[in-house]
Amino acid sequence: MTEPSTPLPPEHSGEVVVVTGMTGAGRSTAAKELEDLGFYVVDNLPPSLLRDVVRLVDESRGTSQPIAVVVDVRSGAFFDSLQANLAQHAVSRSTTLLFLDATDDVLVRRQEAARRPHPLQASGRLIDGLQRERRALANLRANADLVIDTSDLNVHQLTDRISEYFGTPDTTRLKVTVISFGFKYGIPVDADFVADMRFLPNPYWIPDLRPKTGRSPEVSAYVLGQPGAREFVDAYVHVLSGVAQGYLSEGKRFMSIAVGCTGGKHRSVAMTEEIARQMRETGYDVGTVHRDLGRE
Repeated sequence: MTEPSTPLPPEHSGEVVVVTGMTGAGRSTAAKELEDLGFYVVDNLPPSLLRDVVRLVDESRGTSQPIAVVVDVRSGAFFDSLQANLAQHAVSRSTTLLFLDATDDVLVRRQEAARRPHPLQASGRLIDGLQRERRALANLRANADLVIDTSDLNVHQLTDRISEYFGTPDTTRLKVTVISFGFKYGIPVDADFVADMRFLPNPYWIPDLRPKTGRSPEVSAYVLGQPGAREFVDAYVHVLSGVAQGYLSEGKRFMSIAVGCTGGKHRSVAMTEEIARQMRETGYDVGTVHRDLGRE
C-alpha cells in the first residue's frame, strides 16, 4: 500500500502499532515520536512475544493504553513469525502495521553517515545487506496498513508525519509549565526561559502582605498593579506564544518557563499565575509549579 490520502482516525486508544521497515528508514525516529504521543514503546521485540507484551500492558496500564513495538531483521529467525502472529490475530487489539521505506541510495548514505554495518551485510557490501533485507520484507511491505517513504523527509518532517497519523488533539498540543522560584535558592536547571521579577516592588516590605503569598488576591493585585507589570506580562506572553509555535513546528511539545523573584513567595508566584492564565486563554495546556513556596 501507499500512504492514504487522509490521516488515520484521530483516536488511537488501545491501538497496537507495529513499526517495521528498512534499516535507516527512520524506525527509531518513528518510535520516539510515538512515545511522545503517549504510546508505550518496545524496541526490537521478538514477534513471538507480541501477545505477551499486550497482555502485560493490559494488566499494568489498562486496555486503553496504546502500544508501539519496533520489529525488524535484528530479531533474526524470530522475524519470520511476525506476519504469522498478525495473521493469526494473536493481538486482541486493533493493530496497524507501519512500514518505513526509502530508496537504496538514501539508505546507503544514511548507514555510511552512521558508520554502522547493516545487520544482514555479513562479509559483503552494504548494498548486499540492503537487498537481502528488502527481499525479506517484501511481503510485509505489501500487506502494511501504512507505508511512509522517508527518502525526501528530514527528522522533523518524519515526526510531523507520524504525529499527523497517530496523534490526537491532546497529545499534539504544547505542554507548558510555568515555574515560580526564588533566586536565592537557584535557577531551575530545566528552564527554557527565565524571567526576573525583581524589577517590581517587593510585597515582603508591606506588613499586611508579608505573610501572604502571590496566590492571594491581595498580593496578586498589588504586584500586577505596579507600573510596568501588566505591560510586561502582555508582551512576554506574546513572545512566548510566538516561540511556542516554533517549538511545535520543530517537534518540541514541552516548554518550561521559570519566573523568579528574591524568595519565590510573592512576585514570582503572582506573575506565574497570570502568565499561566493568559497562555491557557490562548489554547495551550499549561500547568504551574511553585517550587519555593514554604521554604522561607
